[in-house]
Amino acid sequence: MIDAHFHSWQIARGDYGWLNPALAPLYRDVSVADWQAQSQALGISGGVLVQAAPTEAETLFLLAQAQAQAPDGPGVLGVVGWVDLLATNAADRISALAHQYPLLKGLRPMLQDIPDPDWILQAALSPALQAMAAHGLVFDALVKPVHLPRLLTLAARHPKLSLVIDHAAKPDIAAGQWQPWADQLARLAAETHAVCKLSGLLTEAGPQPRPDAARHWGEHVLASFGADRVMWGSDWPVLELAGSYGDWWQEAQQLSAHLSAAERANLFGGTARRIYRLSTAS
Repeated sequence: MIDAHFHSWQIARGDYGWLNPALAPLYRDVSVADWQAQSQALGISGGVLVQAAPTEAETLFLLAQAQAQAPDGPGVLGVVGWVDLLATNAADRISALAHQYPLLKGLRPMLQDIPDPDWILQAALSPALQAMAAHGLVFDALVKPVHLPRLLTLAARHPKLSLVIDHAAKPDIAAGQWQPWADQLARLAAETHAVCKLSGLLTEAGPQPRPDAARHWGEHVLASFGADRVMWGSDWPVLELAGSYGDWWQEAQQLSAHLSAAERANLFGGTARRIYRLSTAS
């Protein structure tokens, strides 16, 4: 079983613009060992460590964390990092990182924090996106519902680019947002090869939500993509804004109770292993 989305950070590094003392549950150093302590008891055997700062320095920090991990407990099977996709040498940087660090499995521009929702469609990004596709790096799309139509265009322009939608595009569950998110997500599933993470939804349900507060949205993700194109992720420790690792794990178990054994195997590991091309060993 694989946790397809978790984080580690070190406050003193100073490049987490979104992370401040007001986010009291999260404003602390978080190590891979801390994640292992959360996940191991639930039978998680590995995970994908995802960037939390828009700097290449943080990407190198995460790769170092992954390479220095303790031999016992769940292992970091891959890292999703960040590169300045608009840099004039972005394609060369992507190529260099991909060759030097086999654990680098994807890149994630923080689209949700960029004011222009059309940012990802500018022609200047094409060399970087083509380099990602050439090196088999996944494009993790940290987006909001407004970006879903843009992802349709992106997928059509770059059919060889592996696209993963983080947190099901973060519908505003606390406000009951359903449309146009539901139809646009279903269309993206039907018309592209994109994969979706079943992660982050409990956080979108607001502070201290019921454990099943995101169930309707999670059911729609599974119905739209199918278990072979959905991967479960904890989004820990951001998850702690809404609940515990165990809370979200149990909710995901209930959400998937109707699936076959093979479908559950995909949801809780097989899809992540295939899309991120993860090794069986950490």
